[in-house]
Amino acid sequence: MVKQLIVGDAKQELSATRRILERLPEEHMSWKPHEKSMTLGGLATHLINILNWQIAIFQYPVFDLATVPLRREALEKRDDVLEEFDANVVKLDQLLAECGETTLGEEWTLRNGDHIILRQPRAIALRTFGISHMVHHRAQLGVYLRLLDIPVPGFYGPSADESGK
Repeated sequence: MVKQLIVGDAKQELSATRRILERLPEEHMSWKPHEKSMTLGGLATHLINILNWQIAIFQYPVFDLATVPLRREALEKRDDVLEEFDANVVKLDQLLAECGETTLGEEWTLRNGDHIILRQPRAIALRTFGISHMVHHRAQLGVYLRLLDIPVPGFYGPSADESGK
């Protein structure tokens, strides 16, 4: 039952994330709403990084942020974002299909060098560090699109842009 819940949750949130990535305006990929904010392309690329981290939850028992580059170059083309996102969704789907309830219950550790950030069963780590983290940044991307006057897709029902449809 845990696996069914995790797989269903992941599929729903990944599908919703792809719908917003489909709306990325290439002419605004270097735009950011505030000096302290990521660029639009940087935020979209961060969503891919989070998906890579979801994959890592199933590939490794420990994920050390000290060994991962903090930043990567922001992708500048919507098609590049979608291509990498889709390829990683396939990888995550495969890992989820192959894992059993035992794997979902195994301890997974997120650390930064010697500092342990969290230690949780894989199912909980996927939900918190993976899916909830993705939803948070997807919402930020929705605000970016709203500020650029680009229609925002609905995720859990119609958005204000879709209410008349």
